[in-house]
Amino acid sequence: MEYFVNCNTSTLAQYTPPLDKVRAAHLYRRLGFSASVQTIDTATGQNAGTLVDTLIGNALAMPPLAAPAWADWNNSNYPADDDLARQLRRAQQEEWAVAYTNGLVTNNLRDRLSFFWSNHFVTEIDVYDCNSFLYYYINCLQRNAIGNFKTFVSEIGLTSAMLYYLDGVYNNGNNPNENYARELYELFTLGEGNGYTEQDIIETAKALTGYVERGELGCEQVTFDPTRFDAGPKTILGQTGNWNYDDVIDILFQERPNEIAGFICQKLYEFFVHPDTDDPFVQSIISELANTMVTNNFEIAPVLSQLFKSQHFFDDEAIGVIIKSPFDLYLNLINETNFAYNDNTILNVVDTTRMLGQTLFDPFDVAGWQRDRTWINTNFIIGRWLTVEVFLEMFFQGNQEQFRTLAMNAVGMGDSNTSNPETVVRALVNKFTPLGLLTDQDFENAMSVFKIEDVPEEYYGSDYIPGGLGLWMLSVSPEVPQQVFLLLMHLSRQPEFQLK
Repeated sequence: MEYFVNCNTSTLAQYTPPLDKVRAAHLYRRLGFSASVQTIDTATGQNAGTLVDTLIGNALAMPPLAAPAWADWNNSNYPADDDLARQLRRAQQEEWAVAYTNGLVTNNLRDRLSFFWSNHFVTEIDVYDCNSFLYYYINCLQRNAIGNFKTFVSEIGLTSAMLYYLDGVYNNGNNPNENYARELYELFTLGEGNGYTEQDIIETAKALTGYVERGELGCEQVTFDPTRFDAGPKTILGQTGNWNYDDVIDILFQERPNEIAGFICQKLYEFFVHPDTDDPFVQSIISELANTMVTNNFEIAPVLSQLFKSQHFFDDEAIGVIIKSPFDLYLNLINETNFAYNDNTILNVVDTTRMLGQTLFDPFDVAGWQRDRTWINTNFIIGRWLTVEVFLEMFFQGNQEQFRTLAMNAVGMGDSNTSNPETVVRALVNKFTPLGLLTDQDFENAMSVFKIEDVPEEYYGSDYIPGGLGLWMLSVSPEVPQQVFLLLMHLSRQPEFQLK
């Protein structure tokens, strides 16, 4: 697939026209995991600013997931038998994966952001291997996803998941471990080589010492041991004193606000707008967003509000230019079809995304999934085709008539009883691709899949062929569910289907 170059020259001035269907769908594909026909229809014609305010307000008000029964378990709560303990841990992880992924499916900005931040403040459950740590890590992501970035940085670094993952739990005053200090600057706040030195890392590691009390039972929350803290003077980003953990965060945001904001706003831009940020004009857009972040004391919501309401976000050059991640692929399909699903469907999503390189709670390494082009290679594209077909087959076996319902909803009330197959195909193509299919021939190919073989053209009504018999009707013809199913199978293999 050819890589998209960012040619967007629109500004951050507010987008004022009423949202059309293309832009309403674009908004939901980026701020969540897409949406049903009904949700897009409701959004169509609305003011972008008003709708974005609602979505951001909902995200700010949303509480984190309720704590599971095992949220505060340690190793003493598990069976003594290792095999039984492993089985119970696995069952708990599946329970939490279903709860968390169901939050993603329900299409809210808060959980889209928590998913984004899990790939920024990376941890890997395979490394820290403790379910209670996982709960508190996700809780931290959700509480801070659209809050204050400085608070977020401070809190995430003291989660036991992070302390174990980046060796903070082994960072003793008499033997500092530099791993977390390095990633704090390089990956979490400033970007590689941007405004810090190796000596800053060494000194910062000393200030972060002492969070090493691990308990005796295993899988206990890490606490601070003042006897293991380096109480000597440290010089960090030009400031000298007997600095501790809180001081590091204060100094970092005091001395490098513009560098932090620029780095974070570029990541937000690449995730929500376009993966290519090399263009000088695009860099000026990111600088404006960074200025908004600094001006608002690192509150995340004002930055997102400015971006999501902008002409730049809704520009044609921003639509359909990001390759879907595996989670996008399947969760978008669930939301866009509005087909019935259950917890087993969600577990299938979690298992399938793992096969395609996106393991929930376990990114590839500390740098996270690199997104976009990395999701597409010879093996992954075939896997994407085949697995989407499996999901469609499961939905079809579960309830064939929901495929007819999807088509009727897609064409709208006025055409729900249409006898014109082109009306149906056009509506479904537009629903499942950001900007339609590339060529007229591609659309004709989709039409050929939808129309039943060996049936005379006259089977389709007068809307399609003047004087036709009009035997086929969307609302009643028995073959419609299979036609829609075959069309979706065909569309799922088109390049445009891989984009959002």
